[in-house]
Amino acid sequence: MAEQKRSSVWYHEICAPDLVDYATNVCDLAILPLGAIEQHGPHTPCAVDAFNAIGMTELIAKKSGATVLPCPMYGSHPYHHWGVKGTIPLRFETHIALVEDIVRGASVAGFNKFILFSAHGQVSSTIVAVHKLGIDGHFVLSMHWYDFLRDNQDVLEDPMWHADEAETSVGLYLYPEFVDMSRAEAGSSTPLIHPKWKIAPGMMPKPGQMYHFEGTFAKPEKLEHSNGVVGDPTKATREKGEIIVTRVVDHVSMLIGEIMEQYPVGVRPRTA
Repeated sequence: MAEQKRSSVWYHEICAPDLVDYATNVCDLAILPLGAIEQHGPHTPCAVDAFNAIGMTELIAKKSGATVLPCPMYGSHPYHHWGVKGTIPLRFETHIALVEDIVRGASVAGFNKFILFSAHGQVSSTIVAVHKLGIDGHFVLSMHWYDFLRDNQDVLEDPMWHADEAETSVGLYLYPEFVDMSRAEAGSSTPLIHPKWKIAPGMMPKPGQMYHFEGTFAKPEKLEHSNGVVGDPTKATREKGEIIVTRVVDHVSMLIGEIMEQYPVGVRPRTA
């Protein structure tokens, strides 16, 4: 894509006439990074999920030519995150409406294809938003970066969970100034049924397993009296983070390239 034709990959940093010109003549695919404000243990900031989404989508946009919409920062949360100090959850209905309104607004500027890029477990709202927007004629894909971790088991020692080896490694690569490894320590949570029935984030499913948001699998975090970590962040390294981020960026950029080849600028894939 013709990166030199714009001053920034970020929607909000570009003046409206240039934004419309870019969407009309160069690339009309926009990425919406979705994160959250959520406790991530004593060693990483509450904006980990938002920072991960922002950092990865910026790199994806630079590689693919897509435009990145402003990250709303707040996200929706599964039941077991509610009531935890440091976490600010949005109701599902609020988040669904937020995503819908952002996509509808950006489409007015000429964007015809959208990717919701989430760095936080909020499929309960993003999937609903995708289908509601599809009914209205918008082409929207929803993806979560940790699903790419199924391709990274050669890098990570443990499956991904929360504020752990995977998330901390990404933080060390994207925003090391906010990560304090001197405070990193392992943690755990209490499952309500045997973990063998639940697919861990980014892991290949086994027969009979349920996706980790398809049930009330976990004890509420506010009852755990833990350090807020699930996994072992002491295993994290910047090198692991760089490999993970690079692979995600390459995968998503390839997807964007295929979409733009099949549906050139100005063409909206028919959904309604």
